[in-house]
Amino acid sequence: VILKPDAVQRALIGEIIARYERLGLKLVGLKMMVPSADQIEQHYTLDPQWRRVTGEKTIASYKSRGLTPPSEDPLEITAKILKNLKGYMTAGPVIAMVWEGAHAVELVRKITGGTEPRGAAVGTIRGDFVVDSYIMADTDNRAVRNLIHGSGSVEEANMEIPHWFSEKELINYRVSREDVM
Repeated sequence: VILKPDAVQRALIGEIIARYERLGLKLVGLKMMVPSADQIEQHYTLDPQWRRVTGEKTIASYKSRGLTPPSEDPLEITAKILKNLKGYMTAGPVIAMVWEGAHAVELVRKITGGTEPRGAAVGTIRGDFVVDSYIMADTDNRAVRNLIHGSGSVEEANMEIPHWFSEKELINYRVSREDVM
């Protein structure tokens, strides 16, 4: 999980961490930093299919809303998305975290809410704290401000964790609820 600069600026760090803790997840890695543009680009392109898949999803999203996408080329679309993400994610400090627990990735995705805050369910972090949308972000030529990046799958988490943390930065410990669970 990465709390993006808007989460830090809006002082939502504690609220977001508390929600993950209440699920029963255990925080095993945490650090604050201002990432470089290269670090952000590497993060989003750890999966070699990210550019194509994200571009195709974006094009489909435009069409599903009855809008004309800015391009029919997925790679052209993601070049712009990546440029905007680098500007957004390097604009201030982020909080990188590693959460551990049963179904951790699935639970984080569920409580975080949909990527586009406008469509995120009430009760999720994005649904409760964000009013931004893809339309607003596109109009302003920026990345959508959605507070959080959460790995989309266990495989993605396994690529992202070593990108942000060394093994020494991850703490192996037990909490009392592990004996109950």
